[in-house]
Amino acid sequence: QVQLVESGGGLVQIGGSLRLSCTASGRTFSSIAMGWFRQAPGKEREFVAGISRNGYTTFSSDSVKGRFTISRDNAENTVYLQMNSLKPEDTAFYYCAASLGGLGSSPRQYNYWGQGTQVTFSS
Repeated sequence: QVQLVESGGGLVQIGGSLRLSCTASGRTFSSIAMGWFRQAPGKEREFVAGISRNGYTTFSSDSVKGRFTISRDNAENTVYLQMNSLKPEDTAFYYCAASLGGLGSSPRQYNYWGQGTQVTFSS
């Protein structure tokens, strides 16, 4: 089992920045690819960004490309999502996920999920 705990969500400003963190335990972190997804109320879960186990390969959805950056620190068992130039449509509950079989953009490719962290906008 892989346990994932997100943090860093909270109140942000439109056009502002926020960094989400996800810390993993229960398995060697460097052996798993990681991804970030988000889900607004009543909407389907949406892929945001993914990163390979060594951090060398990353990709993100078109909706966040150029604004969001995914990274990882394997020494800290943590993956990050740096969010810049935030827009109202970025409002959502953000989840990190772990993949035992490599990164991808489909939720079906991820084996473990955190409980999520809420990103709420002040305007």
